[in-house]
Amino acid sequence: MTMLAFSFCISLVSQAQAKTGKVSGAIKDGGQKTMESATIMLLNASDSSVVKLTIADKEGKYQFEGIKEGRYLISVSAVGHAKEFSEVFTVLPESVFSVKTIELVPQAKALEGVTVTSKKPFIEQKADRMVVNVEASVTNVGANALEVLEKSPGISVDNDGNISLKGKQGVVIYIDGRPSYLSGADLATLLKNMNASQLEQIEIMTNPPAKYDAAGNSGVINIKIKKNKQVGYNGTLSLNYTQGRYPKINEGANMNYRKNKVNIFTNLNHSYRDNFQNLDIQRTFRDKDSKQLLSFFDQEARMRMAGRSYNAKLGADFYLTNKTTLGFVVSGFENPGSFRNRNITNISDANGNLINQTRAKTDVTENWRNFSTNVNLRQLLDTSGKELTADFDYIHYRSSNNQTLVNSYFDNAGNPIQPADTLLGGLPQDIAIYSIKADYIHPLKNGATFEAGVKSSYVKTDNDARYDSLINGRIIPDLIRSNHFIYEENINAAYVNLNKQLSKKWSAQLGLRLENTNAKGDQATTGQTFTRNYTQLFPTAYFTYTASEKNQFNFNYGRRINRPNYADLNPFIFFIDRYTFQQGNPNLKPQFSHNIELRHTYNGFLVTTFNYTRTTDIIQEVLEQNEQRNETFVKKSNIATQRQIGLSVNAFKQLTRWWTGNIWMNGYNNKFSGTINDTTVTLDANTLEMNISNQFKFKKGWSGEIGGFYRSAGLDDVFLLKSFGTVNMGISKQVLKDKGTIRLNVRDMFFTQKIKGSVKYSNLDVQFQNLRDSRTVSIGFTYRFAKGKVNGNKRRTGGATDEQNRVSVGNN
Repeated sequence: MTMLAFSFCISLVSQAQAKTGKVSGAIKDGGQKTMESATIMLLNASDSSVVKLTIADKEGKYQFEGIKEGRYLISVSAVGHAKEFSEVFTVLPESVFSVKTIELVPQAKALEGVTVTSKKPFIEQKADRMVVNVEASVTNVGANALEVLEKSPGISVDNDGNISLKGKQGVVIYIDGRPSYLSGADLATLLKNMNASQLEQIEIMTNPPAKYDAAGNSGVINIKIKKNKQVGYNGTLSLNYTQGRYPKINEGANMNYRKNKVNIFTNLNHSYRDNFQNLDIQRTFRDKDSKQLLSFFDQEARMRMAGRSYNAKLGADFYLTNKTTLGFVVSGFENPGSFRNRNITNISDANGNLINQTRAKTDVTENWRNFSTNVNLRQLLDTSGKELTADFDYIHYRSSNNQTLVNSYFDNAGNPIQPADTLLGGLPQDIAIYSIKADYIHPLKNGATFEAGVKSSYVKTDNDARYDSLINGRIIPDLIRSNHFIYEENINAAYVNLNKQLSKKWSAQLGLRLENTNAKGDQATTGQTFTRNYTQLFPTAYFTYTASEKNQFNFNYGRRINRPNYADLNPFIFFIDRYTFQQGNPNLKPQFSHNIELRHTYNGFLVTTFNYTRTTDIIQEVLEQNEQRNETFVKKSNIATQRQIGLSVNAFKQLTRWWTGNIWMNGYNNKFSGTINDTTVTLDANTLEMNISNQFKFKKGWSGEIGGFYRSAGLDDVFLLKSFGTVNMGISKQVLKDKGTIRLNVRDMFFTQKIKGSVKYSNLDVQFQNLRDSRTVSIGFTYRFAKGKVNGNKRRTGGATDEQNRVSVGNN
């Protein structure tokens, strides 16, 4: 069926004819000076072979003539600078293509057998995404991937590890172009156990094109793991120690070997993390109808989380011919951990007089295991740029989660008033994911490019939550709370995409994606089942207008979907304490959003973006109360419509030869309206987010950074958060003939990353304060080794998408 679909797509397009055109451009260095005598190579986009070579003139300009119609890119090199590449472009017959000015960054001297790459800027703004270069920030040493995301422009992480982008939840996380297939606490655990030294880049796409899965209300974040492109052997060794209130340590190795037509690569990493979290909650219980004050709850939770992570990846690429590349990757991790919560709840009457006290002790031991494999094929069909790629992914997660919850009850004088009760829970989870996809690229006449692709995925999750009560020393099965839930989902998708340069100043890209979803849920304990079948279209449109060399305007639109996480559909209960628990909702429906962005780029360094988003059937985590039982439970429901209007500004500038600065600001208004617990709720608030980073490069291999982020008071769905921020600072030094780097940094140096907020609607009135182990000091050492030369061939990444982001992982 796949090949039939491709044959049909190919029959719709015409063949490109080889005619000649011209290519021109200019070269500058990081200080905006022209680069005379730089070497410029025109390369075939299909196989990176050299078409022509020239030298820049004294003004840094160059030109190629007699170029056949096709897809190309420019490679630029100059003594004392790092090699740079242009974006891929298409040459039209009898026309001149103007390549965007390429800037070269000064480079440290080349060592014998080693090419030392120059330091990239912390933030790069590209046409369709913002790129965060992880190693460019000294303060990332000792951090984990979740902390790197948290300090990246536009990204925020709440107390539970849920990730938002520009004030909108529903972001999808990819790792090396493949979906993580995790969500919520599960995704947070994975990212916390991923060392920042493993990461190369964070790609932030607020409105991805049609080739990406339509999942993700606020866009896609792609985490790119470090890769090498050298013939011979090369690698990196790292060791980091971090001290907060408790210690954390991680070490890793990243190695690559290439010879002839075989490339082998591996990543190994181990980490240990010990953290704390203090959560204080004040709840006011009122009668739902009369609003009469009933009681006060003052809750103190003191949590301790510790865990280890063992990660491994092994892969190989086989360059079978000049046009055919076959690759595979196998990877896995094991994350054993523990969670301890000591919880005291003081219950007072309407006058504030203490009635009684409940002391809860929760202990959890858990272990997450993962195995995944990817097989990929890349086939160049001819020299015009026709290309076929295919990916197969298999991913398996298995977890164990054993809980012990003990509640003891005392009067206002501290005397026991009833026997303690003990609840024992076992919550194993098993997730299997299969995905297959294929993509085709076909260059057309007049500078157009046609793309098409198909994908099919299948996911099965098995959650068997078993609870027992310990009564008088006897274990009694708790059949009411126990639940066995099996969920199966199949998504079939196809897309087409057309990219065309309409004129010298105008270009456009139009896409359409179709996704067919078939889901089935089975509550094996009760025999209840449900099925969901729906098919949806997701259009995308991008228009670019280059008004002048310094001014460019972009407009884009996309419709997206956010499906419920697998665990959120499971109706089982997860107890936080005697009076607080989480519960799934099998009636959840997907939410849909319309996203519009208008962006202006000035002189390549100042980017201003206006965005508008409207989301319907929003999946929202809400709090509900049972006044008779004094219980509060967390549950996700399709409760509302949300509208967001925002304006962001990003400026990146090399202020001097030794000082580079970046500032990102985003102001937005969120309006939330819906029905919660039979009550109409309308919330509206303005929020300002700011991220500032300054990098300094000194003599003798020294460099430094100071930066931080700030968020004003604002609305995070139904939670009204007070303002908070953080300041980070770090220094680094090149050692061992520039093969090694020592880094020292302090994160949240003034201990200001304290989250406070409230939830007020209907009869709900809750205040909370959250403090975690955010102020840390880290020291790290990285050693690089290599023998060989840089090679331009790139490994492909896998093709799995949305499914992995919707798995939910433990408490660490």
